[in-house]
Amino acid sequence: MPVPETNQQTAIPTPNLYETDFYAWTQEQASLLRQQQWSQLDLGNLIEEIESLGKQQRQELRNRLRVLIGHLLKWEYQPQRRSRSWLATIRVHRRDTLELLKDNPSLKPYLEDALVLAYENGRDLAMGETDLPEQTFPQTCPYNLAEILEDNFYPGEPSELVNEWEGENES
Repeated sequence: MPVPETNQQTAIPTPNLYETDFYAWTQEQASLLRQQQWSQLDLGNLIEEIESLGKQQRQELRNRLRVLIGHLLKWEYQPQRRSRSWLATIRVHRRDTLELLKDNPSLKPYLEDALVLAYENGRDLAMGETDLPEQTFPQTCPYNLAEILEDNFYPGEPSELVNEWEGENES
């Protein structure tokens, strides 16, 4: 990692572009890469940012699954409150999750671990939004990944909302 410049009179390190203007730093690093100016790259920070990007994709997967699972639980355990909003959230998060997996196929081996973590948080989300007691919801996820990501999977009693939605969107 390059040593930051110092002010010779005070010997205090001068902050580099990474610390003062992240966007400008990214543009500078991209330009240096394009020009193959390897010795000018801020390797320490560049490595850290690349590793961080991978972690962000895993977090994004967990977040999508959390919201999706939370809404599937609400759908199943509070059928009298089902709404077009819940239906839309389920549909959008399914598509977004599948798109994330399509764009990042190396996340697929992480899916089972992500499901366990996402279920815990999705269950909390469902408890908080329904005011149903904790024991209402299973301790482990009652749905498998195929069901969660299946276009036509809506747990619990059948709902006319699904048929109405699909009927409106076929025209």
